[in-house]
Amino acid sequence: MTLKYISILFILFSFLSCDQKSKSIAPNDLSSNQTITSKDLKVDENGLSQAQVILRTAKGNIVFKLYPKEAPNSVTRFITLVQKGFYDGLPFHRVEPSFLIQTGDPTGSGKGGSGQMLKAEFNKLQHIKGTVALARDPKNEDSADSQFYITLTALPHLDSNYTIFGQVVDGLEVLELINLNDKIITISLQL
Repeated sequence: MTLKYISILFILFSFLSCDQKSKSIAPNDLSSNQTITSKDLKVDENGLSQAQVILRTAKGNIVFKLYPKEAPNSVTRFITLVQKGFYDGLPFHRVEPSFLIQTGDPTGSGKGGSGQMLKAEFNKLQHIKGTVALARDPKNEDSADSQFYITLTALPHLDSNYTIFGQVVDGLEVLELINLNDKIITISLQL
């Protein structure tokens, strides 16, 4: 009886230890202190990351994947801001029906950011419904920072003029429900 009890405890302990090791090596929620860059993300045949960004709002969740090869510096900076909780609680300061929704400005005015401008990473990706791209000053292509927009329809006139770094894969219907000044509850990155 004692040997069975010890064996059961050993198996249980081994299982729990393995489970804890796997979580610390590859956690599901990457909002911890683990530094993640675009190079750490595996991609599918379309160039989209296997990792998902979960943007939670009171209207529902918007899930998108990233383009780490098409916009490596933008993706890395976005992940860094997500891990710091930068976007949590920020409003959608720009909502234009049949065009786009925009967030990422801590001032809510459309003029603020994180304070670190990025060099443009224009790519050949197209603005279709659910495209996620960095907003910028139209007069300065290297002025993108933390603000990003999500398109509500195809916008081909924006192609090659803004850094596309993601694509919505779930929650397209939620995009239509977002109103001006609705807030992001939280954004997280999950493998």
